[in-house]
Amino acid sequence: AYVWHPFTPMKAWCEEKDILVIARGEREFLFDTHGRRYIDGTSSIWCNVHGHCVPELDAALKAQIDQVAHSTLLGLANVPSVLLARRLVELARGCGLGLDKVFFSDDGSTAVEVACKMAFQYWQNLKTPRTRFIAFQNGYHGDTLGAVSLGGIPAFHHAFQPLCFPVDFVAHLDQVESLLAAQPNQFAAIVLEPLIQGAGGMLLHAAGTLKRLRQLCDQHNVLLIADEVMTGFGRTGKMFACEHDGVTPDLLCLSKGLTAGYMPLGATLATQKIFDAFYADPLEGKTFFHGHTFTGHPLACVVALASLDLFDSTRLLEHVQRMSVILADTLAAARGKPYMFDVRQCGLIGAIELRARDGTPFPYHWRVGGALCRAMRDLQPTGLLMRPLADNVVIMPPLAIREENMRYLCEGVLKTLDATPEIVRRRESGSA
Repeated sequence: AYVWHPFTPMKAWCEEKDILVIARGEREFLFDTHGRRYIDGTSSIWCNVHGHCVPELDAALKAQIDQVAHSTLLGLANVPSVLLARRLVELARGCGLGLDKVFFSDDGSTAVEVACKMAFQYWQNLKTPRTRFIAFQNGYHGDTLGAVSLGGIPAFHHAFQPLCFPVDFVAHLDQVESLLAAQPNQFAAIVLEPLIQGAGGMLLHAAGTLKRLRQLCDQHNVLLIADEVMTGFGRTGKMFACEHDGVTPDLLCLSKGLTAGYMPLGATLATQKIFDAFYADPLEGKTFFHGHTFTGHPLACVVALASLDLFDSTRLLEHVQRMSVILADTLAAARGKPYMFDVRQCGLIGAIELRARDGTPFPYHWRVGGALCRAMRDLQPTGLLMRPLADNVVIMPPLAIREENMRYLCEGVLKTLDATPEIVRRRESGSA
């Protein structure tokens, strides 16, 4: 009666007779208000790392709340934000990324917004203004207007185009090279999700894309922004996706797994070169006038620090690599099933794309992927909470999911996929 839900067709939602309400969580499980248990198969939208109600993370929050819940970073500092900024820089450097400064914000979209504004003002501060950006088709970077400007998914972004700044969208590297060659000194930055595009359907970039983009940016003196809101903190099997290609972006955007899914927090990491362009006497007008009320929120920062401790103590990245093998086996088994058009994987990210037998997408209103995910909720003895991207079934559990539950999740997905022909038949006949 009161809540307007995100990314949700509200008429269909309000007509739903069996609305699921989550009451509590425990490790990789969520429980509804009737006490029924589900595996959190989407990591609560790609952010949960160690599971729910993790004692070490809970303790960090409880200890900090006895000190102070919030104080501003405008003209002040607070202990957790300082410690986390240092930890992130040290972590990035340890992963081979030469990043030196941390600007905190509220979430993934604002982390991208910060990067865009920094890139734009960087060139302004150097007295060589550049106003255009290059981004990738099918990309998603958040829902604030700067992030929407960079988004390449028509269903999400088309309605807002009159409000957005100009962006040149590309599908592949040849187009990037052509743009940079034809319009020198016009582009402020290139923005991409490294290795894999998330909301666009878990679409993999061609091997070496990030490395080649870094080379092109260096050659044409353009900044590189890596949006690792989804891929950061272990999801690809390494701490950061940029590690796979040994690339340091000029600006790195982080959120989601930064706090292990506990608290909202965004961070934009910058190189010293970027920071130095803003380091000037106030009279020069080079200050970065951007901020948020909850920038560097102490509660969020302490739980992020505790999460990074758990990465080390549990050897979590090694666990992710083991679980990724199970996921790979599942995707291989899915290939032979009816209506399976493609399967894709990057670390502990899996996607199964469903299409008609002739390879064309199903009509959007059929919601085949949604019907399958709805059926997964009813599996016994434990349901699966999954959320599709159109007709892509996404498998993306908490990184710390235990092996027996990873296998149960994957077996449940494969079992439910057998219902696809019946769902399609009913859609074709108009009976559902």
